[in-house]
Amino acid sequence: MLSFNDVSVRRGAKLLLQNVTFTIHDGDKVGVVGANGIGKSSLFAVLAGKLEADAGAVEFPPKLILAHLAQEIPATAQAAIDYVLDGDGELRALERDLERADSAGDGKRIAALHAHMDAIDGYAARARAGRLMHGLGFGPADEIKPAETFSGGWRMRLNLARTLMCRSDLLLLDEPTNHLDLDALLWLEQWLKDYSGTLLLISHDRIFLDAVIDETLSLEQGTARLYLGNYSAFERQRAEHLATQQSVFLKQQRRIAHMRRFVERFRYKATKAKQAQSRLKALERMELISPAHADSPFEFSFREPKSLPRPLLRLEDVSAGYAGKPVLESINIALSPGDRIGLLGRNGVGKSTFIRLLAGEIGPLSGKHEASSTLACGYFAQHQLEQLDVEASPIMHLRRMDPDGEAQRFRDYLGGFGFHNDKTLEPARGLSGGEKSRLILAMLIYMRPNLLLLDEPTNHLDLEMRHALTLALQSFSGAIVLVSHDRYLIDAVTDDLWLVQSGRVERYPNDLAAYVRSLKDRRAAENGDDREAPSKPNSGDQRKHRRREEARERHRIKPLKDAVRALEVEMESLHNERADLMRKLADPVLYGEDSNKAALESLMIRQGEIERALKEAEAKWLEATAALEEAE
Repeated sequence: MLSFNDVSVRRGAKLLLQNVTFTIHDGDKVGVVGANGIGKSSLFAVLAGKLEADAGAVEFPPKLILAHLAQEIPATAQAAIDYVLDGDGELRALERDLERADSAGDGKRIAALHAHMDAIDGYAARARAGRLMHGLGFGPADEIKPAETFSGGWRMRLNLARTLMCRSDLLLLDEPTNHLDLDALLWLEQWLKDYSGTLLLISHDRIFLDAVIDETLSLEQGTARLYLGNYSAFERQRAEHLATQQSVFLKQQRRIAHMRRFVERFRYKATKAKQAQSRLKALERMELISPAHADSPFEFSFREPKSLPRPLLRLEDVSAGYAGKPVLESINIALSPGDRIGLLGRNGVGKSTFIRLLAGEIGPLSGKHEASSTLACGYFAQHQLEQLDVEASPIMHLRRMDPDGEAQRFRDYLGGFGFHNDKTLEPARGLSGGEKSRLILAMLIYMRPNLLLLDEPTNHLDLEMRHALTLALQSFSGAIVLVSHDRYLIDAVTDDLWLVQSGRVERYPNDLAAYVRSLKDRRAAENGDDREAPSKPNSGDQRKHRRREEARERHRIKPLKDAVRALEVEMESLHNERADLMRKLADPVLYGEDSNKAALESLMIRQGEIERALKEAEAKWLEATAALEEAE
């Protein structure tokens, strides 16, 4: 059991937590949420012993083994797999003891140490480290590469593998998904679900949180409150609380009205395309959870682009790459206003190359590349954070884009992105990663683009900013091409999915849920039953139990699929009847004679019945598809 009793924590002069009390039990999986700068990382620092509480007491079980994901990037010539193995401190201590015992020729000590090594499965440690690296996307050849030769994102993956290597009782993970692709994220999601210890997780990925956690610790205004349930359950509980506050409620109603109008665009396409169904479900869910974010500090929208030509951009039989060597070939795509494309594919297959091609950062190696003369491209990429002028303030960045703009107008605009008062005048060097991302987005939106190219735009954004960005993107009238491992953002914003693999960029025929299933199936086929266990190796009995559970799940899923199909058939029938009825109601003869009055009245009554039946069927369909997706 882990307890905070009247704990207060300061960072410098700022009081982050005041008289905080909560208890976490063994085996609990807790999501720690709250705005950037509220004290989440400081809470972890107290738990990890890197920061002392100013008041109160923090109680741990005796001999607790704690693992904490380091944010520092390793710069060592040590082989990657050895760096990961260092995460198991007990293993490394045993190896050192064995070396000393061997040097001393102490046979009795050597025997005892080998018995201990066998008890902790130390002889399989290198294989376990290799499986962890493989799960996070490293190839076999990467194991022997020096850690310092990897890029920043891959070094953070090494840090994560090293943390998971520790056979811990308490695991602290601060934004572990930022540098993962969807494949590695799904692997980590399953690993954490299987983890037998206590988990505290900071993440801004709501679907990841929903899949992993069973409690939510919310930090807000110096307090901490523990909610039962996953992140969605927390949002619902918080929304109910906020909805009782009239001013907040009225503000949120304007947002909900906007989302309802947006949903209407897709409401009657539910049986025509899986992607439209997924989009409708995401938007309906967003309407449900939005009240929880009614007091968000972020509120902005895209201004109407200066022009919306059709097409904005066309590629015909284009190949793209570097130094004359193609990464992608035979690209054929035309982008027009209203297109909303999500790019799928593993890391390194060429998604960023494709985005850079669209942005004009690289030219085609061959083929036809035609852009409208009025194309205004807004491109967000992680490397742009490093290209900000660190000596310039947020207002200065906007003034360089609009020399005639008024300072107050800049202040008002930046306020929607969380920059207030002196923050608008401070040099960018003092901004956090999240603040730099928000500034880049503010600059991008200020340009009034008609084509948005977003390459992992949410990596450093908290949940409130992600929600605000999702709302803004929904009403954007230009075209969007999005690369993201945030499944919620993809579901809520995109209409079409394109898959980048084997040097091709091609339309993906199914929805995101189907793609996620395909990744899981491929991972299972690659690994068979030898899935890396989070704590101790699985026994044969545990594997048999897992197979029985999986078979039971398949039997449970079948009726859910049948229910979804039956509701789709029902909705299609109602849509067809509605269309036929509308044709009859459009006949002017029906309104010209009194003898048709009874027929008209009958048709109007039936129209009302159909509308009510459609609304009820769609509500049931949304519930059934949500239950099916959760089960799968």
